[in-house]
Amino acid sequence: MKIEEIKEKIRANEYEISFHAEKERYAEDITIFDLETAISNGEILENYPDDTRGTSCLVLGYSQGRSIHIVCGYTPGKWLRIITVYIPKPPKWIDERTRTK
Repeated sequence: MKIEEIKEKIRANEYEISFHAEKERYAEDITIFDLETAISNGEILENYPDDTRGTSCLVLGYSQGRSIHIVCGYTPGKWLRIITVYIPKPPKWIDERTRTK
């Protein structure tokens, strides 16, 4: 996946948010504005080309002083699908760029 394509899908409003991502978004108090802003200034942190559910990636972006992780893939119709979204924190993350071992 390429970050510019992901950003373009956000600008064109050609994306959907999975039920799981919606639940996580509410739990982490991440607004749609935060989600769109984080992707708009984001970068791909990890690519998952061999994911059994289809190619996806982890985007790291920032909104309102918070780092946000967004896992993205594509729908069969080539819309962007937000698979999950969360604030990176221990115990899984040392910082927004570094996973724990």
